[in-house]
Amino acid sequence: MKIIITGCGKIGQSLAASLCAEGNDVTCIDTNQMLIEDLTETYDVMGICGNGADSTVLKEAGIDGTDLLVSVSGSDELNMLTCFLGRRMGAKNTIARIRNPEYNDESLNLLRQELELSVAINPEKLTAHEIYNVLKFPSAVNIEPFSRGLEMVEIRLKTDSVLDGMTLHKLRTHYTSKILVCCVRRGDNVYIPTGSFELKSNDVIGITGSPSEIHKFLKELNLLRRRAKDIMIIGGSRIARYLADMIISGGSNVTIIEKNRAVCEALSRDISEANIICADGTDHDVLLEEGIRSCDAFVTLTGFDEENILMSIFASSQSVPKVVTKINGESMLKMGTELGIDTPVCPHNAVSNVVLRYVRALRNSEGSSVETLYKLFDGAAEALEFRVDGEAPFTGTALKALKFKKNTMLAGIIRNRRIIIPGGDDCIMAGDRVIVISAGEPTGKLADIFEADR
Repeated sequence: MKIIITGCGKIGQSLAASLCAEGNDVTCIDTNQMLIEDLTETYDVMGICGNGADSTVLKEAGIDGTDLLVSVSGSDELNMLTCFLGRRMGAKNTIARIRNPEYNDESLNLLRQELELSVAINPEKLTAHEIYNVLKFPSAVNIEPFSRGLEMVEIRLKTDSVLDGMTLHKLRTHYTSKILVCCVRRGDNVYIPTGSFELKSNDVIGITGSPSEIHKFLKELNLLRRRAKDIMIIGGSRIARYLADMIISGGSNVTIIEKNRAVCEALSRDISEANIICADGTDHDVLLEEGIRSCDAFVTLTGFDEENILMSIFASSQSVPKVVTKINGESMLKMGTELGIDTPVCPHNAVSNVVLRYVRALRNSEGSSVETLYKLFDGAAEALEFRVDGEAPFTGTALKALKFKKNTMLAGIIRNRRIIIPGGDDCIMAGDRVIVISAGEPTGKLADIFEADR
């Protein structure tokens, strides 16, 4: 597909890398010449130095007939204008980054209609939702929700875990919960496990099931933690604003520590129920004075990865039950994981998931469509939700009679609001929503998970 990206900051660069890796024809536009040179040297993309809202620049990029224009500059208004011009000049689909909290859902719906936007993305709101899901379920490293209540939850096995040395065959007979272990990260390796796979301490395992069954499984393992009620946030960013609103609406208490007085005053006006502290969150004396040892969760949301990592390490040293760390840089993300950061969140990953899902949906019209897409374990695996639109060679056939590709697993079926953890006698039917976990080649349509000679 021919795709144009305007705005090549961290999100734009992440998108360029992901879309190039899937074989798309990508053109990047930015006013920073050095950024464009770096991108063209690093990835197989065409680069243009210029303003994405300039019709001459868009014409040079080949906007007429382009399959998708994605505008992710730092200005909401510039992104909207770029997409408006792009659509008028022949782009088939447009996606704009719109992040200002003043654009509420009603405003965004109106803007989408008037500007003919295919998708409006708010990275900060997506990231806040991701963090809030984890705060509701602190036993998890990460939670990926699918439709109709099915979830995939990542948990880390402790050094003394009762699952150490247990095969998945034995796990299914030993525990009564209706869950499926669908992926495992061990060190730098990611596995889509079979029944004979043996779990080890310190593995991060992905399990699918309904929230109640996952809750039951974690309770059986004695891993269940109560929902976080008292939460401390460092940094008064847009993400903090969205997250604080969600926390308060959910009935929990939130303290935000921010060193910029003007930002603190704005937060106090806009989020009156939150406890706003004007202080330096990197000062451990401040954190101790404000009660870090008694909070249930600690979330670092400053604009500096190094600060977020160091504060998170300090919070862990004070035995805070749940620590969430915002990390933007890929290299810092890997370093943070090696330093023991338990729950990192990365805003540009959330945007990549939305755009990749849309691109794959555009490509595919053969009996199934991508509804949800999540990159797992730093992109080493992915979870996709497909809607089965009609009859296909794989529908109505028992799964045990189908031959699945290596490193691919069917992790769940949702049928008429009923969640099915699939076994060999189950089958896929028209109208189902199907969850697939895969590592390796990108999956564009449901048929891709089966061997051609099945």
